Amino acid sequence: MSNIVFTTDNLRVEIEPFEIPWLKIFTIESYKEFSDTPYEVKLEILKLLDIIEKEMISYFHPDKINIASFGNYVPHVHFHIQARFKEDSFFPEPTWGKKMRESNLKLDLDPFYNHLRIELQNECITNG
Repeated sequence: MSNIVFTTDNLRVEIEPFEIPWLKIFTIESYKEFSDTPYEVKLEILKLLDIIEKEMISYFHPDKINIASFGNYVPHVHFHIQARFKEDSFFPEPTWGKKMRESNLKLDLDPFYNHLRIELQNECITNG
């Protein structure tokens, strides 16, 4: 499966391979800060964040959804969306933090990413 789940003229959604559902939304054009991003692109980012979060909750019933925007190593506007579980290797720490345990999570992520691809296409076509 390709790491790219969805693209628009302004954004792309990529998979971050990991033990938990983890997606990243990148702007196509490079903006250093969210405040540099045009208003229409900001709205599109928020729409995708909302759809992805709701789909992760509905599909996986996680203990928490984490949404983060870091750009120290990659100074390009992007957001991370992660479905977190008490059983994952890092919970309650961030996935960039200290590993807390070996995880026994067995999540089949490819069907979710395929489902999400279809949902994003349908949602963006029907709602513009």
